[in-house]
Amino acid sequence: GRLEGMASRPCIHLNGHFDVVPPGDGWKLDPFGGEVRDGRIYGRGASDMKSGIAAAAFAVEAIRRSGVSLSGSVELSGTVDEESGGYAGVAHLCKAGYLAAERTDYVVIPEPFGPDRICIGHRGVYWFDVIAEGRVAHGSMPHLGRSAISDIGVLLYEIRAKLEPELASRISVMPVVPEEARHPSINVNAVWGGQVSEDQQSPCVADRCVVTFDRRFIPEESLDEVRREVAQVVAVLEQEDEGCSFRIEERMSVLPTQAPQDSPLISALSKAIRKVQGSEAELVASPGTYDQKHVSRLAGVDHCVAYGPGPLEEAHQPDESCSVDDIVTSAQVMALVVLELVG
Repeated sequence: GRLEGMASRPCIHLNGHFDVVPPGDGWKLDPFGGEVRDGRIYGRGASDMKSGIAAAAFAVEAIRRSGVSLSGSVELSGTVDEESGGYAGVAHLCKAGYLAAERTDYVVIPEPFGPDRICIGHRGVYWFDVIAEGRVAHGSMPHLGRSAISDIGVLLYEIRAKLEPELASRISVMPVVPEEARHPSINVNAVWGGQVSEDQQSPCVADRCVVTFDRRFIPEESLDEVRREVAQVVAVLEQEDEGCSFRIEERMSVLPTQAPQDSPLISALSKAIRKVQGSEAELVASPGTYDQKHVSRLAGVDHCVAYGPGPLEEAHQPDESCSVDDIVTSAQVMALVVLELVG
C-alpha cells in the first residue's frame, strides 16, 4: 500500500515478511493460536516477525487517520520467502522496481531486535555442500569399499579441531548481537548419506555423503578468503589420503552489509526512541542475514535498517512470544520516524 503525500519523494518504505518456519515440537501453547497471556502474545511468528508487521501497519494507519499532511510518501508491504532467502519476496520487489533508489529513500524492516535497538546491518553468509564420493560394497565386507560417510566424519573432525578455533580467534568491530556472534562461525546444517531412509535399509557401504555447511563471516573477512579457507581444509585431507574424494558446491553467498551510521534514518529512529522511551537507542548488527541484503544490493537503497518489537532470542523457538506493550511502543516510534522523514 502507498500513502501519497504532496510529493512522491522522499519516500519511506516499511516491509515485513509473513512467512514463518515450521512450528516444530516442544510447544506448551497452540503455535497458531495467537493467545495473549500476561501481556505477551504467543505463536509461531509472534516475534519473527508478525508483531513487527502489525506495528508498522498501525503506525501508517495512525498517520492516515490523523489526517496529517505529508510532504513525501510512505509505503507498506508484506512479502514471503524471507526464511528461505527472500529471493521470491523482497528480491522480487526490487527487481520489479517497487523498491528502487529512483523512488525509495528509506527502508525499515521490522525484524525483532527490540523497541530500543536499531539493527544497521548483518554478517555475511557462505552456504555450501561438501560431497564425498566413496566406493560401494557389501556391508559385510567393508574392506572392499570406501565409506563416504567415514570420509565426511574425518572432514567434520578437521573443521572442529582446526577451523573452529581459528574462527573463534577473530572478532569484528561490527556491533553484532549476541556478543558471541561478533566472531565468524561455521555450522553443520545437515548431513545425508548411506541408507535411502529408515524404512529402506540396504547392507551397503555408503558411496556418497553430503554435508551442508553454514559459514557466517564478518566484514573483516572477504568471501574469497572464506572460500579458500574451506578449500584448503579439503585439499589437505585429499593430499593426506589419496583415496579421499571431495567436491565443494556453493549454495548461496551474501556479503556483509551495513547502513551508514550517519544516515538520516538512524538519526530519526534514535530521536523517536528517545522521545517515546526516554532512552538512547543501541546500534546493533544481526548475526544472520535478512532482507536488507536485497534492498542494498538490488534496489541500491543504502538507508535501510531493521527496527521492530520482539526478542530475537525467541525467533524459531517453541512458545515464541512478543510483548504487547513493545508492539505499541514500536508502532509509536515508527509513526514518529515517518513524520520526521516525510512529514
